[in-house]
Amino acid sequence: MERRLVSGHSPYEGVAGFSRAVVVGDRVHVSGTAPIPPDGGPPPESAYDQAVLCLEIVAEALERAGTGLEHVVRTNIYVTDSAHWEGVARAHGEAFGETRPAATCVVSRLLDDAWKVEIEAEAVLPVEHDETLQP
Repeated sequence: MERRLVSGHSPYEGVAGFSRAVVVGDRVHVSGTAPIPPDGGPPPESAYDQAVLCLEIVAEALERAGTGLEHVVRTNIYVTDSAHWEGVARAHGEAFGETRPAATCVVSRLLDDAWKVEIEAEAVLPVEHDETLQP
């Protein structure tokens, strides 16, 4: 089965040997997405704003893969403190209110102490997806 890699802007992709997303068959697997702004600056301060940024990065990867947030079937959310859950849940609900993917939230330490949240997602390609999309 063919694999298509979708790159992002994370400075860790080349170092750690991962892709922002991988398309296999009708599935798109989006890597754990930290709140790293495209310009490489510091992440937003609040957990809500960090989650919004993570979801924007996820949405961009999904679009480049030929799908979108409306086709997400699962999310895994990692927060550094259960106190961050309310803001992260609000951002997740804004992005997926109608889609309502299966979701898991885990309290865990992340690689950078400035990160309060990291989100990964799995989506399906719509039936009419275009195989000619760029990686």
